[in-house]
Amino acid sequence: MASEQNFAQVQLLTVAEDDAGQRIDNFLLRICKGVPKSHIYRILRSGEVRVNKGRIDQLYRLKEGDVVRVPPIRVAEKPSNHVPGAEFAVIFEDPHLLIIDKPAGVAVHGGSGVSFGVIEQLRAARPEAKFLELVHRLDRETSGLLLLAKKRTALVSLHEQMRDGETDKRYLTMVAGDWRNQRQHIKLPLHKYTTADGERRVRVQADGMESHTVFSLKKKFKDFALLEAELKTGRTHQIRVHLSSSGFPILGDDKYGDFALNRELLKANEHRGALKRMFLHAHQISFRHPATGEILKLNAPLPKECENFVRSLMVDG
Repeated sequence: MASEQNFAQVQLLTVAEDDAGQRIDNFLLRICKGVPKSHIYRILRSGEVRVNKGRIDQLYRLKEGDVVRVPPIRVAEKPSNHVPGAEFAVIFEDPHLLIIDKPAGVAVHGGSGVSFGVIEQLRAARPEAKFLELVHRLDRETSGLLLLAKKRTALVSLHEQMRDGETDKRYLTMVAGDWRNQRQHIKLPLHKYTTADGERRVRVQADGMESHTVFSLKKKFKDFALLEAELKTGRTHQIRVHLSSSGFPILGDDKYGDFALNRELLKANEHRGALKRMFLHAHQISFRHPATGEILKLNAPLPKECENFVRSLMVDG
């Protein structure tokens, strides 16, 4: 595995087995610690980074034995922020996988105004770990099951399963509105864009990426509905935008939700308890174990605040 180093002059790096299959941009981001992400993408676009003496784009996947030319880069001597090591509730762990129950309000990785996230904290807490990578992502305000690979072979296998639609990811969410159908498919194309202040957003757009979510009604209340969302595709903010665009905003969603209702939910009233987070929780995932082939089906219980909110609605009838 390539180590972090200071690139004061041109470097020629030979790709080891552990780095094979990794995208060139992720490879550079990992080994060039202290270099802004924007600079990494700039040298990729400019053609200064070469693989086997040829130009490549940022989506190129490295092969064992590839020779990567990295131009001179000024690397910060020290990281600007110390990352405190942290462990999270472990749902499953073996030599290949680590699956945790991520709390709401914690980013999965640093960037976009966040100095560090789950992956950086876990690496700091496990300095002996030779390999630890996110298999997928969860929004910062979404809680629940998060998969990490402890071997590159596991990462490649799980990415293939996700690409081929073999994994089954399900979320629990509470929405506002009069939800009628027991089971409903929503297929709305999604387009990613960036706001004027640099915030990442998604909207429904005719030429967007094909996106498909299946929603099942778990419990209907007077003003709200508890749904299970089954992802058929895995687009950014997919569940949030599919529901919001269909007239059923997720409770507590600060990007696509009903902002006036969100303010009301911060305080309890005679009909319900308070809710001070987004009600979206990755509660179940099924996939094939990358080493044994066994089908794993894992669950993470609803966080206490969400559970208490549901119970308060049941008391009201």
